[in-house]
This record gives sequence, structure tokens and C-alpha cells, in this order.
Amino acid sequence: MKKILPLLLITYLWFIQPTLGQSPDSIALVTKAWNTTRIDKGIVWKHGHFEQLFGSQQDINFIEINLRKYRKKIRIAADSVRLDSTSRIAGAHNAIVAINGGFFDVKNGGSVDFVKVDGAIINRTRKQTDRADAVLLVSRRKTAIKSAEAGDEEYANIPNILLSGPLLIQDGAAVILGSNPFNDNRHPRSAIATTADRRLILIVVDGRNRLSAGMSLPELAKVLRWLGADDAMNLDGGGSSTLYVKAATETGVVNHPSDNKQFDHLGQRRVANIIYVAD
Repeated sequence: MKKILPLLLITYLWFIQPTLGQSPDSIALVTKAWNTTRIDKGIVWKHGHFEQLFGSQQDINFIEINLRKYRKKIRIAADSVRLDSTSRIAGAHNAIVAINGGFFDVKNGGSVDFVKVDGAIINRTRKQTDRADAVLLVSRRKTAIKSAEAGDEEYANIPNILLSGPLLIQDGAAVILGSNPFNDNRHPRSAIATTADRRLILIVVDGRNRLSAGMSLPELAKVLRWLGADDAMNLDGGGSSTLYVKAATETGVVNHPSDNKQFDHLGQRRVANIIYVAD
């Protein structure tokens, strides 16, 4: 028995070793029994409600897209002035799934940061900010998320570009974010990420409701890393945060946009651009 006990202890430690040092939040997320819906071959929608994640209730919806199959169908839709709801823009472009895009001018319309669609510049950056430090690059050959430090010139041959941010994850490592209310306070959040195994993740975390507190950007970055993100960038959040799945609800909206202060699918804010998968 004296010889067996050390062997049992070593075996026990071997099996629990992967979880040592992990937080209860990471374990809760990676072991979550997500409500999973197959949208199409290579597109899956997952939803989960957490009673305790980062010390609060959280409601998360995300879509995983197989880029091997849908690489050529990733699109950006944008208007230089006109604003509309994510679901209406998605419907007009026959999208299978969609998420709201970058920051925009609520009064005058249009993006406040650089957007290019199919080789045509829709909006130029009105004023450079620390917040908009990442670019989504979309071509028929690849979908990538990069730092925007290189500037527009390096990406001149990329037909579709959306500038937003902050950059949350690069090459699998969390980006160190400055401390300020935008980053540190909890809000509804939208983000996009790519993984090493060539998945694209569109994610929305609801907020401003007792049923979902929303997240800070460091919290959002943790969630994305736990989901396997290799590169990730923040998108416009708050009342803009909207995730769309064609025919999933009356409007296609599957999260709970906060502009109507109700935990339903009706509180969309009009936005300037979206990211979507074409049917």
C-alpha cells in the first residue's frame, strides 16, 4: 500500500495538471455546454448564459466560420453617409450571418475610421485615435487581423479594409491595453477574431442589463483567448453590438441589443457598416 499511494498521487497530479493555475472563469467558459446551432456546413452559432463569469451574469453569442470553406464569402458592407440597422444591412446583402462593424458618426453618418470595400474607399479616417489601432483585411485569398501601425500604404492592394480597435490579441498574446474608461468599464461588446486552425469568430457580449453585465476589454480578450483566438480586434460596442443570423428570429438578431433597455432582440442602433458572410 505504501508503494501504491505515491503512484496514485503522481497519477492524480498528472491528470489535474492542465487545470492547475486556471481561473474558475476560464474553466467555466471552456467547459460550457453551449447551445449550438448549425447554420450551414462550416458555420456554427453558439449561445451561452453564465450566472457567474467575472463575478456577474453574462450572455454571450458567437459564430464560428470555417475559413477554408467561406474564405471567399467574407464581406464588408458600408455606406459613406447613411446609417441603418445591422439586420437591415445584412438582409439587403443576403447575408447568412453578420456583425456590426466599426465606429461611426452618429449625427452625420459614415465611419469615422478608414473603410474600403471592393477596392473603393468609403470613408477616410477623420481623426487618428489610440482606440482605432487594428485593421481587418479581407481578400479572396485571406482574412486577417493586424496592427494598423503600418498605415494605409502597406495595404493598398487589399480590396477590403476596416479600421477599428483596439487590437486585443496578436499572434496568440493579449495586447497590453491602456487604462481608461472605454477599456476598463463594462459595456456590451462586439469583436472579431481569427484562429490558428483557420476559423473566424464573430462575438457579441450583451450588457447594460441585470441579465448581462457586459465586459471590459481585458475581460473580452480573455474570453477570446479561451475560445482559441490567435488574432482579435474590438469593434464598435455599446448600443451598436448586434449579431445577426438569417431567419433565426423575426429580425435575424440573436443577441440583445441595449438601445431599447429591454432584454430582447429589438433594440438595434443604426450603424455605418457591417462584416458578414455572403449567401
